[in-house]
Amino acid sequence: MASYLLKNASLASFAGTEPYGLIENGAVLVEKGQIRWVGPASQAPAAEQAYDLKGRLVTPGLIDCHSHIIYGGSRAHEFEMRLNGASYVDIAKAGGGILSTVKATRAATEDELVAQALPRLDALLSEGVTTLEVKSGYGLDTKSEITMLKAARKLGQARAVDIVTTFLGAHALPPEYKENRAGYLSLICQEMLPAMIGLADAVDAFCENIAFTLEETAQLFEAARKLGLPVKLHAEQLTNMGASRLAASFNALSVDHVEYLDQDGIDSIAKSGTVAVLLPGAFYYLREKQSPPVAGLRQAKVPMAVATDLNPGTSPVHSLLTAMNMACVLFGLTPEEALRGTTLNAAKALGLKDRGQIATGMKADLAIWNTDRPGNLSYPLGLNPCAAVIRNGALIRGSLA
Repeated sequence: MASYLLKNASLASFAGTEPYGLIENGAVLVEKGQIRWVGPASQAPAAEQAYDLKGRLVTPGLIDCHSHIIYGGSRAHEFEMRLNGASYVDIAKAGGGILSTVKATRAATEDELVAQALPRLDALLSEGVTTLEVKSGYGLDTKSEITMLKAARKLGQARAVDIVTTFLGAHALPPEYKENRAGYLSLICQEMLPAMIGLADAVDAFCENIAFTLEETAQLFEAARKLGLPVKLHAEQLTNMGASRLAASFNALSVDHVEYLDQDGIDSIAKSGTVAVLLPGAFYYLREKQSPPVAGLRQAKVPMAVATDLNPGTSPVHSLLTAMNMACVLFGLTPEEALRGTTLNAAKALGLKDRGQIATGMKADLAIWNTDRPGNLSYPLGLNPCAAVIRNGALIRGSLA
């Protein structure tokens, strides 16, 4: 059909000035994969077909803007180690952590990585996710990083989801370069980065005292800028290194984690328009005590996104709804901020301007929920109220009846 109308719906549009951009008893006209009209149902235009949603909630399709969903192996044993007293840093220094996943990922084929990732992806899609960011970073050599990003692209062919890819070669120092940091940075900048053109939508790094320095990150970002690739950064997760200020100087799309972000960092990203991506799953699994400065970010009007950080070691969180709840309970976000953080602000964190709102001209990615209140999405744990999902105007999950 050329067009259809969703009517008698509670729309969390994130457009306008009302909380949630809420339109009660609203309607949405969808045509050729786009939203053509939004407003009160009483003013809705004619369409070839109309669906009465009986007061159910409609939101933009959810966006998970930070994930490490492609990887080989398992690190469940590290969970036990941490509960027996080992810290994240202890495990990393002992050769565990990221490097143990690197070994397993390098040993896996592209198809094996896809097969392992699909159940993780399906869990996210069942909750209304229509766009997912996927990072590399567990290959740490040119061939394996390419394999990871190709596997990520295949996820978008195997399932009805938009995949946004990020090159994270500067995730950890590979074992073969343990005594040659400069050599690995040269490999990233001179060989890996050019090879990622067409495979990666952005470039990321882990700037931390157990990973890469400010100077090394700046070197990487300079190389990315010359190739026209936008950047984002794992910043201020374990310490305050000033990484967010560096990211802001490169107009980064986002700075992620930011538990140790200070006021100078807040001011810098506020000026650059950089999104702060909050990752409560890692905070929870690592049992951290330092929370992101939500009040300061809120006061500075820095957009805050929320993501799963789905990864094998520090955030095996397969539910964006759970991440939203954690962001509220652990970090003090309001339910409105949590939902905005997985729709409009998550789109901003990926540099996507065509989604994240229910507004005329936007991509028709919509999630329909068995509730009439948007705050109910962040409230429960373990309940999935997703009734239907529309992507590019097509019903891909559930029913509109």
